[in-house]
Amino acid sequence: MAINQMPHNIDAEQALLGCMLIDADVQSELLESLREEDFYQESHREILAAMRAIYAARMTIDLVTLTDRLQRDGKLERAGGLQYITELAQITLSAANYRQYFDIIRRDSVNRALIRAARDIIENSMKGPEERESLGFAEKRVYDISKQEDGNKLLGLEDGETVGQVIGRFESIQADPNAFRGLETGFRHLDRITNGLQRSDLIVLAARPGVGKTSFAMNIVENSCLKRKGVAAVFSLEMPRVQIVQRLLCSYANVSMEKALSGQLKQSDWKKLMLAGDKLQKSKIFIDDSSRVTPQEILSKCRRLKSAEGLDLVMIDYIQLMGMEKKYASTENRQQEIASITRELKIMAKELDVPVLALSQLRRIQTKEAQLSDLRESGAIEQDADIVMFINRPDMGATAEEIATGSVVKGAAEINIAKHRNGPTGRIQLRFIGESTKFIDVEAQGEPEEEPVPRRARDASDDEGAAAELPPPPDIPFD
Repeated sequence: MAINQMPHNIDAEQALLGCMLIDADVQSELLESLREEDFYQESHREILAAMRAIYAARMTIDLVTLTDRLQRDGKLERAGGLQYITELAQITLSAANYRQYFDIIRRDSVNRALIRAARDIIENSMKGPEERESLGFAEKRVYDISKQEDGNKLLGLEDGETVGQVIGRFESIQADPNAFRGLETGFRHLDRITNGLQRSDLIVLAARPGVGKTSFAMNIVENSCLKRKGVAAVFSLEMPRVQIVQRLLCSYANVSMEKALSGQLKQSDWKKLMLAGDKLQKSKIFIDDSSRVTPQEILSKCRRLKSAEGLDLVMIDYIQLMGMEKKYASTENRQQEIASITRELKIMAKELDVPVLALSQLRRIQTKEAQLSDLRESGAIEQDADIVMFINRPDMGATAEEIATGSVVKGAAEINIAKHRNGPTGRIQLRFIGESTKFIDVEAQGEPEEEPVPRRARDASDDEGAAAELPPPPDIPFD
């Protein structure tokens, strides 16, 4: 092969086309897997296109039907003529090695595509675009080639392999209910309902402003990374990086952020902060505080992070601040944009094979308890999400009299799982500790912060004090 020629193997191309002409059993598999651009020689592309048309018409592919089709389309000469087609049918004596011929052709096809992509990347880089645009262009060109090679076939169930996998999964769960437990959130009842945040799931956490969406999401990040040694990518479109770390630090150290910001920390608080800061520095929490980032940019960054460090969780704060490459002007188009964003987030979760926790705002006009219809700007959020959770804080709208009489408990919070595609819905009672911006399980109040810890036995005075401030957690209902 000349040095300036693209990779190709004409003999393999001829042999594979010959296999398809003499053996009908390999035609369906090869026509499903091959693309016209996989062939280097133009005449072979024309022949494959004609074969595909014959197969789509439910006719037998042989020398007669192939030449007839090419002639009717006016492409017989471009395909090499009748003599060349006849030679293809005679050049291969057996189709036994068709898989080897196919592998050679696909190898050269991928290499040609990579060479073309490299040329495009060089040409684009010579134009001197912004760094982000240049990197994004290069990564997308290469990734598009990889994605083409990863396309799944439409498979039946007759081999029993997939059915066996599902039954085996059920058997494992029967023996150990935690066998397929997803990413633990650190909230016992939430993990019980969801069995942890499952890989490839899009989880939407919605609430009105100021209720604690970011705090709850960061509590999950804290648990997965600081207590479970996981890797998380945090994309904060609203809050700067330093404020995210500030919340993480105070929450994990169990120190009042209000006192830290007003210079009222005690010596014991400083010790907690130093220990928490040391653990935070060693954690695998990666934060991006770009003010307007697209799903494509998030996916690009997460691909690189997963390749370098691994990845267990992606958290995005929040959906309505995101944008797409295309600009949308009207309200209707904005709804279409949000729909496109949530669809991309679901695809991202599936491709990265990690749970994606995306925060969302609710419409302000509603005063009743949040419902799925209250998700702001698009019903597509509900449609694409595997789990939709709402945070309710009754004390936020309560009067001083309601707090004093105990009809509304200060700090009480509820997570309402309104949609759960692969399991039950339900309500989980939590407690919000505002000074350290963290949620905890109701029954965990008063327990040591370090994990893992057994529940300590409280004496009668402890129980009496806790009961006065917060009632015991109710049973969790399921829909």
